[in-house]
Amino acid sequence: MTQELSTFMQLSLAEQLGRVSRLWKSVADKALAPLGLTHPRWTALLKLQRLGDHLSTKQLAEALEIELPSLMRTLSQLEEQGLITRQCCTQDKRARIVSLTADGKVLLEKMESEILRVRQHILADLGEQEQVAFAHVLSVIAKNALDQLAAFNHEEKQ
Repeated sequence: MTQELSTFMQLSLAEQLGRVSRLWKSVADKALAPLGLTHPRWTALLKLQRLGDHLSTKQLAEALEIELPSLMRTLSQLEEQGLITRQCCTQDKRARIVSLTADGKVLLEKMESEILRVRQHILADLGEQEQVAFAHVLSVIAKNALDQLAAFNHEEKQ
């Protein structure tokens, strides 16, 4: 066992979960760097694609769980790369609608194959049943955390 893995095993469960998430992102970042993408850029592109394209900047920021000013910097970079466009919303002139360009859609195909390769490598030693069980455990933890947040929010309002 390497020193790094030994140190990992000494972390609390919450710290381990955070560390695994950061490691996974780091591996994906390295795999996607040759495509000219950083973590904020590729996550924005994926979220835009998954939510159906043509989203307001506000909706995209909320979906990414980031502040609007942070997203605006990322969108400017993606626009400079020719991967997205931003246009005024026809219903609300204050809102900007973000759309993928043809180049953005082509790059997303390359991204998805790289991300799939990363996922397969990271989960290589887990069988299908273990992956399903792991996904279930994560969903239970997320549900319990969301329930607890809702309870705290309810208490704060009273």
